[in-house]
Amino acid sequence: MAAELWVSWLGRVEYSEALALQVRIHRARAAGRIADTLLLLEHPPVYTRGVRTEHGDLPLPADFYAERGIAIYDTDRGGRVTYHGPGQLVGYPIVKVGRVREFVAAIERALVAVLAAEGVVARPAPPGDAGIWTDRGKIASIGIRVRDGVSMHGFALNVDCDLEPFSWIRPCGMEGAAMSSLAREGRPGRMRCVRRRAGYEVARALDRRQRLVSAKRLRALASSPARPPRRERRPVGAVRP
Repeated sequence: MAAELWVSWLGRVEYSEALALQVRIHRARAAGRIADTLLLLEHPPVYTRGVRTEHGDLPLPADFYAERGIAIYDTDRGGRVTYHGPGQLVGYPIVKVGRVREFVAAIERALVAVLAAEGVVARPAPPGDAGIWTDRGKIASIGIRVRDGVSMHGFALNVDCDLEPFSWIRPCGMEGAAMSSLAREGRPGRMRCVRRRAGYEVARALDRRQRLVSAKRLRALASSPARPPRRERRPVGAVRP
């Protein structure tokens, strides 16, 4: 039987709060106290800068971004600057990783499969970049860090989000990059379906068996000795959307 991937939907979470939770879960996973875990959530408007971010990637004055309610955070993930906001599905897989390139390729396969289920043809980025593209533009970004053999950070899939904030930066270091979303591809309002499909496809790409775990239960497990999550009243095994 395949190992489990615990999948938890957190709703809309401030970036700093989600990062603190990632750190706790990463520590628990590295210590072997919990199973591989995938956090699915949305963020309020925020730009995050990866370790390769350059000065010109946020070309406008800080006040411009602040006036529009967009926070800015430095992170230790790979890649450069990107945007997160409502209507974008963010996934943080916190899993044991062997070869990093194979792990990234698995996430790419999962996202392509999610989009295919929505009737959208997509492909991984060309060599030198990590993300997913359609003919209309970049629809998903990937940026990770592996520490102590366990991944952090992850992917962001544009579902039904405002794309304008991408035009105020150089997303992933690309000048004037075209960005897309499921809404732009003619599939608006699909967050519930997409997040359910994402959990299933990431588990499948990583050869794991999906198990849904509530956010409350996951937070408790990340702070306690290892034990399996309690069964919910509804079936929570591998769920096909």
